[in-house]
Amino acid sequence: MASPATDRAALVARLRAAGCVFAEDEAELLLGAAATPAALEPLLRRRLAGEPLEQVLGWAEFCGHRVAVAPGVFVPRQRTALLVDAAVSVAGERPGILELCCGTGAILLAVAHRVAPGWSVAADIDPAAVACARRNLAPVGARVLAGDLFEPIPADLRGRVDLLLANAPYVPADRIGYLPPEARLYEPAAALCGGPDGLDLLRRIAEAAPDWLAPGGHLLVETNPDQAGELSRTLVRHGLTPEARHDEESGTTVLLGRREATTRGAFRRSAR
Repeated sequence: MASPATDRAALVARLRAAGCVFAEDEAELLLGAAATPAALEPLLRRRLAGEPLEQVLGWAEFCGHRVAVAPGVFVPRQRTALLVDAAVSVAGERPGILELCCGTGAILLAVAHRVAPGWSVAADIDPAAVACARRNLAPVGARVLAGDLFEPIPADLRGRVDLLLANAPYVPADRIGYLPPEARLYEPAAALCGGPDGLDLLRRIAEAAPDWLAPGGHLLVETNPDQAGELSRTLVRHGLTPEARHDEESGTTVLLGRREATTRGAFRRSAR
């Protein structure tokens, strides 16, 4: 019988041969996830086939939280912590928070733990993502709705949203083929592709955002640095004041759009 040390070395070797850069770390996580030695091999085979480690494990670490991740659901990226930090920096006291294209709900979960929202709602068009987000966001009392962007959001929230968070898909259609196989093969295309220039959904969100934001409220979205200029101009056209924040290490850009008191939209902000 092989010793535990030998088993671990063999596991690392198989992961490394499959191209896993952090084979040692992944081996420890897979060993921890397998309830029995017999349960390890199916998990390992899924990972060797290219399935994202987070989907194999059933969770991802994001901003200090363990977030449930189901097979076929978009995996939260560590670079999106920049959006969380930006949201917290402009949150104010007991903000009303709406997250669109929520996926697992990781962004709202992280923000809610840091700002104590007055109310919070999330939405996604993908039923698998909605089920996952409901599991993750139940501890913070957020409602999770199913539907396309603002379509399922209760009308009485118009003009009351202090933080409108949206990590909408922004990869241009002709760049999808260059994504890592983990994303292309195991995450839904609708969570990745943002249309010809990557901005289709972000334009729709920017157009509707002023009607939903409270005076002084912020829209916050993640985008690529080379898309920030065009998206900033879109925000201005719809009455929002843009501000870009960039992280050099991850290459991530977060764009904020502030609704001033003179822009359109309802002014009712009472707590739900």
